Amino acid sequence: QVQLVESGGGLVQAGGSLRLSCAASGLPFSSYNMGWFRRAPGKEREFVAAITRSDGSTHYADSVKGRFTISRDNAKNTVYLQMNSLKPEDTAVYYCNAGATLTGLTGDYWGQGTRVTVSS
Repeated sequence: QVQLVESGGGLVQAGGSLRLSCAASGLPFSSYNMGWFRRAPGKEREFVAAITRSDGSTHYADSVKGRFTISRDNAKNTVYLQMNSLKPEDTAVYYCNAGATLTGLTGDYWGQGTRVTVSS
């Protein structure tokens, strides 16, 4: 049974930082591209960032480029999202996704989400 468990969300002031983690089990983690997506209140889900399974290439949404960094530790079956210079518009539930592509297409497996709230 595949499980993706996100953690690290919370309340932070604008300009602050958070690091999200997504621990995977039940799948060959190193064989999967991994991605982060988010859904803000009243909005559609959107792509945030992705990292490849092989060479660790990354891709970011324009809205987070230069502020967020995606990384992975295959030994720990974990993908991370370091979020710096947070803005109120980053407020959303953040989800990790196994199988995401660098172009933002989603894969088959989702976590339950972790909520990030950025106060102004």
